[in-house]
Amino acid sequence: MTGLVLIAAGGTGGHLFPAEALAGALAGRGWRVHLVTDRRAETYGRDFPAEETHFVRSATLTRSPISAASGLIQLARGFFEARRLVRRLAPDVAVGFGGYPTAPPMLAAALAGVPTVIHEQNAVLGRANRFLASRVDRIAVSVPGVGRPTPRRVVTGNPVRAAVREAARIGYPVRHDGDPFRLLAFGGSQGARFLSDVVPEAVARLGKPMLSQLSVKQQCRPEDLGRVTGAYRATGLAADVRPFFADLPRCMADSHLVICRSGASTCAELTVIGRPAIMVPLPGALDQDQKANAEVLARAGGGWMIEQAALTADRLAADIATAMGEPDRLAKAAAAARSLARPDAAERLADVVEQVAARRTDHAHQGVLA
Repeated sequence: MTGLVLIAAGGTGGHLFPAEALAGALAGRGWRVHLVTDRRAETYGRDFPAEETHFVRSATLTRSPISAASGLIQLARGFFEARRLVRRLAPDVAVGFGGYPTAPPMLAAALAGVPTVIHEQNAVLGRANRFLASRVDRIAVSVPGVGRPTPRRVVTGNPVRAAVREAARIGYPVRHDGDPFRLLAFGGSQGARFLSDVVPEAVARLGKPMLSQLSVKQQCRPEDLGRVTGAYRATGLAADVRPFFADLPRCMADSHLVICRSGASTCAELTVIGRPAIMVPLPGALDQDQKANAEVLARAGGGWMIEQAALTADRLAADIATAMGEPDRLAKAAAAARSLARPDAAERLADVVEQVAARRTDHAHQGVLA
């Protein structure tokens, strides 16, 4: 069947990228796609294949009583906005990808009797998805064992963009004598100030023989661009430093080693492309989702997790030096990362969405639904 699917996602790349992959798969099957999100998507969702994008109010709930109360008010307003939107669009199915902006539209859809699916990208259920889990028809997860065992739970993997699947065709780069060692560092769609500090400092500790063999690409926040570029220039290294790499999947495929945060989309892309990584989880997260993601890859031998508090420039320099001298070890880690890949996750999830939507049609034919 086909119809209208309402996709709800938080406005960061970690939520929008898998939502974008699903939207592409469903659009290819003839579905009309509408996106509901927050204003951050104006930056990260420019390529989203939706007929229309809708913005509803939302807020992140924190431990502060005053902030939490204000957030609840915003979420309540967002719910009434989302309820009007659901009534107007009358979607055939709604799919949520987590983040607080998901809660108002998914709750409104569930209360309106719209078939609902949520997808969890991380190795632990996020707070918005925990809130919605008992209210939806199906829970799709990226990693086996996430959430409580239930017949409504299905493992699909984490959908990745077409550019990632294209980059996955490139085999792990064999390094011959005289070839540069290609290092890629990035902090996810929102950047990472810590990596902007520690990676250039670690590179500076490598010494001239290794620096002469090194090629570095690093993504950083715009406000960090000048100092990161200057730090590399001081080493004599002409690093490629940018706030955004439009071709990041290809950059990952070209790399011998990646240094990164461990958001769900990043980890999924590392497995599909098959590249070894030193993963530095974002500290202080309430759910410790990035740590859980990194642990899955590290246990499989696809990379190494180092918590931020333990990662000094000296330690990172030693790890980079070791990696440069052990190409076989990196190649094995690349293969281990790829062993976890689910490159067809978008199609798997699209199948689930269509199955859930079809049940509503079947019930309607039986006179169960008005």
